[in-house]
Amino acid sequence: MAGLGSIERVKIAAARAGLPLEVKRMGESTRTAQEAADQCGCEVAQIVKSLIFQGTEDGRLYLFLVSGSRQLDLGKAAKLAGQPLKRGDPRHIRDETGFAIGGVSPIGYEKPLPTFGDRNLLAFDVVWAAAGAHDAVFAADPKALFEAAAAQVADITPD
Repeated sequence: MAGLGSIERVKIAAARAGLPLEVKRMGESTRTAQEAADQCGCEVAQIVKSLIFQGTEDGRLYLFLVSGSRQLDLGKAAKLAGQPLKRGDPRHIRDETGFAIGGVSPIGYEKPLPTFGDRNLLAFDVVWAAAGAHDAVFAADPKALFEAAAAQVADITPD
C-alpha cells in the first residue's frame, strides 16, 4: 500500500478485512469528536477516536480506539503496552503510519500497530471513524471494525 493516499489505504484495508465501507467526505472538519458527531448526525460517544501513543522505553507506537465521549486512561493503556506511554509526536506518527493527526484511521496501516479497542464502543450498532483525512469518515459495526483493526477489546477508559 506504499505510495497510496491515506483514504485509498483505508478503503483497501476495509476490503481486505471484509468490512463494508463507504467513505464520506464531509466538507468540514471532523478533527474533533464533537465536530465529527455534528457532521455525522450521531452521539459523540459513537465517534471512534484513534489515538496513537508511543512507548517511552522502546519508542513503539500503540493505537487506542476510544469512544468520543471518553478519555484514555493512560495507566490502563500503559499496562496493556507493558511500558509507560507518552503522546506520539505528530511528525513521527505521520512518518510511521502515513496518517496526519485529525485523520488517523483505525485501519489502513502498512505496518500494523498493537491496537486496543474501548469496550464502551461495543454498546452501539454503528460507530463513526476517521478515514484518513480531516474531513473523511466512515460508519461501521464496532465489532466488525475491531476485527478489521485487529483490536483487542479492553478496558482503557476511567471507570
